[in-house]
Amino acid sequence: MQLSSIKQSFSVPYEYQLHFTQGVFHSDNTLLSDIIKEYKPNEAVKVLFVIDKGVTDAHPSMLTQIKAYCDSHRKQLKHTKSMVLDGGEQSKNSSEAIETVLKGINKNAICRHSFVIAIGGGALIDMAGYAAAIAHRGVKLIRIPTTVLSQNDAAVGVKNSVNIFDKKNFLGTFAPPFAIINDSDFLKTLEQRDWIAGVAEAIKVALIKDKEFFKYIAEHAVDLKLRDMEVMHYVIYKCAEMHMHHISQGGDPFESGSSRPLDFGHWAAHKMEYMTNYSLRHGEAVAKGIALDLMYAHLVGLITEHDLQHILEVMLAIGFDLSLPLHSNAETEELLGGIEEFREHLGGELTITLISGIGKKQDVHSIDMVLMSQAIAKLNQYATINQ
Repeated sequence: MQLSSIKQSFSVPYEYQLHFTQGVFHSDNTLLSDIIKEYKPNEAVKVLFVIDKGVTDAHPSMLTQIKAYCDSHRKQLKHTKSMVLDGGEQSKNSSEAIETVLKGINKNAICRHSFVIAIGGGALIDMAGYAAAIAHRGVKLIRIPTTVLSQNDAAVGVKNSVNIFDKKNFLGTFAPPFAIINDSDFLKTLEQRDWIAGVAEAIKVALIKDKEFFKYIAEHAVDLKLRDMEVMHYVIYKCAEMHMHHISQGGDPFESGSSRPLDFGHWAAHKMEYMTNYSLRHGEAVAKGIALDLMYAHLVGLITEHDLQHILEVMLAIGFDLSLPLHSNAETEELLGGIEEFREHLGGELTITLISGIGKKQDVHSIDMVLMSQAIAKLNQYATINQ
């Protein structure tokens, strides 16, 4: 007897919110407590905090504040532990940090009805989110991003990842957070390079999606450099909104296809991060990668000289260094190898997002290596003259 096939399909709705606040751990700020209460109104829920050491260094009273906050809201929050780990991209480069978080989840009996609360920059949140996603096949995660880049990009999506085999984000999961909380107070203590670096993601999304948003960034380039908080608030909000809209309305939230417009400039960025042993911030590398792909887009006739110069001038005015960290032909060839690595990471055919005008994305499926080499040389020449 021949048995017929069994086929089924199902869909799972996902919902999460991005909240904006100040002083998230002030006792009279009920936002975090209310988020937990909405999930489980009638009992205290275990919470495990995983905190970027850069945050506790900049905010020495952070651990005391967290403990006091949980004590003040003990009907909703049952504080188990606050773990402080080194942040930055190095936190994604070894298994030690992941194992530390997993041990914390295990030792404190964090289950699927408990919360890991990750506080820090994009790399720490990526790593802690990955650990949370694989423990018990997924414990709940709340992200509290503390940098411009994590508040407008890295923490607002559905991805978690770590690096292995000398490849960025080789291991990862698609696991939406329960909620994200952007606290603007954390931005006040950022180093200048971290303040600027995160704007790269806003430039990226504006160039591929919204001409008017790029116009706003251009008109306020100097304000951004001078740390105008009101301008930065709007840039973060608009950038995060556009990222989240793309995830929910773009038709491919878990990236099963080959087109990833939100990775504009990222093939080169990921490779340069690795080549510099991650001394480049992700946003700094993204800015360089965007500039390189813009130069290439001009060489292949997609964008005008006027648009190219305008965009590069805006990036310089904000404070970006657009020079590429290449000092030999061998390093140039190594960078170009990042194109194939990017294809492997996506799977399927090569798809690189460029633009055909400000606010107009253009996917291409092949790269002229001769012209890309010329783009590298021209960008470094431009950066040397204009920095």
